[in-house]
Amino acid sequence: MVANNVLTPRRVARLSRMAVQEAILGYLFAGPWLAGFFIFTLGPMLASIIFSLWDWNFIREPRWVGLGNYREMLADEVTWHALRVTATYAFVTVPLGMCCSLALALLLNERLLGTNLLRTIYYLPAVVSGVAVAYMFGWMFNPKQGLVNSVLAKIGIEGPKWLTSTTWALPTLMIMSLWGVGGGMLIYLAGLQGIPTSLYEAAMVDGAGRWRRFVNVTLPMLSPTLLFNLVMGIIGSFQVFTTAYVLTEGGPGRATLFYVLHLYRNAFIYFRAGYSSALAWLLFVIILALTLLVFRSSPAWVYYEGTVKGR
Repeated sequence: MVANNVLTPRRVARLSRMAVQEAILGYLFAGPWLAGFFIFTLGPMLASIIFSLWDWNFIREPRWVGLGNYREMLADEVTWHALRVTATYAFVTVPLGMCCSLALALLLNERLLGTNLLRTIYYLPAVVSGVAVAYMFGWMFNPKQGLVNSVLAKIGIEGPKWLTSTTWALPTLMIMSLWGVGGGMLIYLAGLQGIPTSLYEAAMVDGAGRWRRFVNVTLPMLSPTLLFNLVMGIIGSFQVFTTAYVLTEGGPGRATLFYVLHLYRNAFIYFRAGYSSALAWLLFVIILALTLLVFRSSPAWVYYEGTVKGR
């Protein structure tokens, strides 16, 4: 009698057939996603690399320029201005949004009456259409008939011109970015609820107050979540487009000319397919470099259970 754990040729063939069947089923179930990835993500990325080496306006025959689009892009003052505007927006809104999201998560992590309803209310704005939100804020920040200036006028303050002012247009869009902090709040809330209560109890036994518990327990245990939200925030902030496109069209005086809006104009208004593709790859390199920099620094401040100094 042959033991069950002995691999006979017949059993090996049967196991091989089962493995092939499982692989086929796996690829069938993953097929729709794979098709979407190759058609709508990888395909356009590879095409944009080719386009960036040509001068093409979608109509006439493309003309080979090699790295000419990249040289023109790096010498273009408008491109560098758009990068400065986008970087300024990112370096303000990312930490501001993370702080507000974390503060909301800490408040809504308490066991209070109506907490579940408040969580829903704060999260709902994160799933509302960006165009609808932009129009709503456009009405609120209207310098003549807007809600914000009307309220300020009742307390004797003359409100600024907001989106029509070169000084206030970008800060106004930064304020508007706080509308979506509910998405980050939900992720922080999940991270907070994953922290063992025994750590807080041990800290209280040692005499740690609320602030010391936050610094020495909450932040280290929440650092992987902070890392995730930081990376996603950087990626999202460098791709901001909707609010400026709908409300300001990059103005006034290019004060809100974000990089993706500049890219969009070259692609779909000026019909410069090659130049816009080069702009897209510059943005990809910048986001990739910033993301790698964050991950490179993470061992110094991200704590994982069972590791020593991030290792």
